[in-house]
Amino acid sequence: MTTPSLAPVTEYLTGLQDRICDEIARVDGEKTFEHDDWSRPQGGGGRTRVLRDGGVFEQAGVNYSHVQGDSLPPSATAARPELAGRSFEAAGVSLVIHPRNPYAPTSHMNVRFFIATAQDADPIWWFGGGFDLTPYYGFDEDCRYWHQTARKACEVAPEGTYEKLKQWCDDYFFLKHRDEPRGIGGLFFDDWNEPDFEAAFRLTRSVGDHYTEAYLPIVEKRKDTPYGERERDFQLYRRGRYVEFNLVYDRGTLFGLQSGGRTESILMSLPPLVRWQYNWRPEPGTPEATLYERYLKPRDWANSD
Repeated sequence: MTTPSLAPVTEYLTGLQDRICDEIARVDGEKTFEHDDWSRPQGGGGRTRVLRDGGVFEQAGVNYSHVQGDSLPPSATAARPELAGRSFEAAGVSLVIHPRNPYAPTSHMNVRFFIATAQDADPIWWFGGGFDLTPYYGFDEDCRYWHQTARKACEVAPEGTYEKLKQWCDDYFFLKHRDEPRGIGGLFFDDWNEPDFEAAFRLTRSVGDHYTEAYLPIVEKRKDTPYGERERDFQLYRRGRYVEFNLVYDRGTLFGLQSGGRTESILMSLPPLVRWQYNWRPEPGTPEATLYERYLKPRDWANSD
């Protein structure tokens, strides 16, 4: 089997990071991204970009990494024992955006490529990624638009791909200990090499290219919505769920920490401010209760009225 070339993948990913940072800074209007290059003793490195305390975004982190190693960490081999003992190379862009206004949702996106090699054996490679949305106050029109754009991103792949990746996302971004989803979902895929390198790379590029088209119009619509202490408190409380998922379940976080990645870059996904409150429950009939009752339920938003 021919070993896929990483050159077009890394060229695409670095360009994607540049474009997304430019678009986010344009929407923010006040701050630009700090740029931080880093290297990894075991091989490779990356460039971290973070925008903080902006006019629209409280924190926006957009990471690019390209790392190598002699063996994959347990988070990568637990479900795939055939990878144990292989050397690896991985490249990806990962981002998390936390707006200041509680009516503007948090979002996450990543696209990545892995290849694991061993002497006298065919390489094992795959793509992964997706994007998902975490609102604090739900709006049907935003949910429909987000999922319709996600469906459009999947048009480069066979029919049924959106439905498959949406379900995968609903299943993955689920806090088992809370028995609730992290948000309204989107797309998620991993171990993806169907049917060949070019097709899998095309889907990955389409997901990356559709992220700002899906997200930024929602932010621009909600960023100036008036809010008070009540909404801000609820936003900070719900951000706690984001922290819980990333530290307990997220494969990217676990992979980064277990593989000796740069801790500051890995944990930039966490919100700058967050709070927990013991056994809190929303009052019935409030917008906060509606989030749980209507929006933290898997729905076919792309086809909803």
